[in-house]
Amino acid sequence: MSTESENFKPESTMLLVLGVAVSIMHIWFNVFSVLSSLWQNSLHFAGFALIAALVYPLRKDPNMVWRSLDVLLGLLAAGSALYLIGMEDAIYARGVRLSSAEWVAGGILILCVLEFTRRVAGWFIPVLILTALTYVGWWGAKISGVFKFAGLSIETILFRSIYGDDALFGTIASISSSYVFMFLLFGAFLLRSGAGEFVIDLARAVAGRMVGGPGLVAVMASGLMGTISGSAVANTASTGVITIPLMKRAGFPAKFAAGTEAAASTGGQLMPPIMGAGAFVMATYTQISYNTIVLVSILPAILYFATVAFFVRIEAKRSFVTALDNEKVSAMDVLKRGGIVFLVPIGVLIALLIYGFTPTYAAGISILAVIVSSWFTKNKMGFKEVMEAMALGARNMVMTAILLCAVGLIVNVIATAGIGNTFSLMINEWAGHSLIIAIALIALASLVLGMGLPVTAAYIVLGTLSAPALHGLIADGLLVKALVQGQIPETAKAIFMIVSPDRLAEIGNPMNTATARAIVDAIPIDMAGMIREAVLSEHTLTFSLLAAHLIVFWLSQDSNVTPPVALAAFTGAAIAGTKPMVTGIQSWKLAKGLYIVPLLFAYTPFIGGTLTGDLMIFFFAFFGLYAFAAAIEGFMEARLTLLPRALTMGAAVALLWPTTWMIHLCGLALLVFVFIINWRSGATPATA
Repeated sequence: MSTESENFKPESTMLLVLGVAVSIMHIWFNVFSVLSSLWQNSLHFAGFALIAALVYPLRKDPNMVWRSLDVLLGLLAAGSALYLIGMEDAIYARGVRLSSAEWVAGGILILCVLEFTRRVAGWFIPVLILTALTYVGWWGAKISGVFKFAGLSIETILFRSIYGDDALFGTIASISSSYVFMFLLFGAFLLRSGAGEFVIDLARAVAGRMVGGPGLVAVMASGLMGTISGSAVANTASTGVITIPLMKRAGFPAKFAAGTEAAASTGGQLMPPIMGAGAFVMATYTQISYNTIVLVSILPAILYFATVAFFVRIEAKRSFVTALDNEKVSAMDVLKRGGIVFLVPIGVLIALLIYGFTPTYAAGISILAVIVSSWFTKNKMGFKEVMEAMALGARNMVMTAILLCAVGLIVNVIATAGIGNTFSLMINEWAGHSLIIAIALIALASLVLGMGLPVTAAYIVLGTLSAPALHGLIADGLLVKALVQGQIPETAKAIFMIVSPDRLAEIGNPMNTATARAIVDAIPIDMAGMIREAVLSEHTLTFSLLAAHLIVFWLSQDSNVTPPVALAAFTGAAIAGTKPMVTGIQSWKLAKGLYIVPLLFAYTPFIGGTLTGDLMIFFFAFFGLYAFAAAIEGFMEARLTLLPRALTMGAAVALLWPTTWMIHLCGLALLVFVFIINWRSGATPATA
């Protein structure tokens, strides 16, 4: 999404009309019409190609000639897309052979996709698309090893790139044209109704008078804003212009203020119910309901924001930052003044999702709820405001729509060549069946991909390549646990006769972990799925798959806050007037929850466990993350010397490590002991 999306005002009548038309078209085919996916997705791409030609011109200050060329390019892209979909039946009737006109239209379409992708996101994705397409058509046949590919004809590549299930107008484009657009349109209506101002005011009223209040305002405001936009960069740009100056005036270092805003805004991608576009992609890939994904993401998102808040409080104590002196308005006053326009639509959305309505229908009804709610505030939405909200929603969607369609070309190659399975096998081999090493490899890959891909696109590519391997490793860990406990169904014992006939007598009885690990490691790859399904319940397999995708999804966010490319951090640095790389390091430190919380997904039943078990994991992890932040910073209420700091880190490990609740209690007792001693030592003013 564009960093200036929140401040968008239509640049011209043409852009306003196009935005409104595209929004109405999407509402029509998402709520009222039943179109084939190819037609819906081609219309989706065509509409946003036209808008992209105006919003992202070839030259920064185009004259009439250059503007005309941009419009012509948009018309060529839209016309080629619609023409090719219209000729689908004729192509099949010819035995999947393209005519000269279809060759020309296909070439124009691919070139337009590359050009518009370059305009909205730089050179990385177009180069990646060209590399992928030439791999299946040319150089894949010239290499040796596991990635050697026999090659396809140019005609086949062009046909599959347009009509394939995972291609330009395939599954990912369907997600973009339905769920993602409707929720971004919902967010645009909320912003136009004044909900963004309410979020800031509420955060200041609730957190402004606390220790480190301005920093906590940033954390809270970004969390609430995340339910609207689901974009880290947009969050930083919109809330940062208020929160970063507030933090600086209160005494926070400028680089810390910018880093806090970037880290907190990154959590907007993790905050239900919207969670950016990733939740919708995840629901489609895993075939797990969107409602389930949102529900299990609530507690982890709270842990992430708590981690950032802990760093803020510690820095506030160290820098002698207290509260905002001028915060006189209570939270109740803010709620009375403007809460209805935010709380009612969000409540309607959540209620509809809980009752089982589709996300697109829920978003459509929630848009109506925004309009009606606004009539009870000073920002009443009439015809003009509704049109502006539609234009804003279309404008905010341009980058996401172009990228999600374009990424389909890469995913199509991955599916065609079987690269995903090969990559998953390589991760298994490199990790040596170690889950922690596999997660580290995926984190490294996500950082590299994030240098050129937006987080949603990075998740799509990385999820396609690595989530199957991660799912297998998590399921194998549960299989080892079942063997150790002797919880093997009688119907599954016969399968182990093939895998480990020499240990058949032991299977079904409790055994040590090393023996169980050896049995699981001996399972052939082609039998692994069958054995997992025979031993583990459907519920267990479903949530191990969801855990794998959530790990990849969380790790994909790190490019927002991790140098050398940290888009949210750099946006915050521009507002704070600090050096981008220094700010990036600060945001990377503050966003440590991105790396710790996924370990809970991998090693504990935090995803798919019982409510009591989830709350217990959440409780101990909450204090464990505080201990971790204090140990990293070397500060609580006062400076931590070497021994208390080491004890605090030990308490963090005891609280976060997947072990018994007795060890967790010991870790909590140790943390309380260190905190009390430190608090007493900080009763007199401490030097930073």
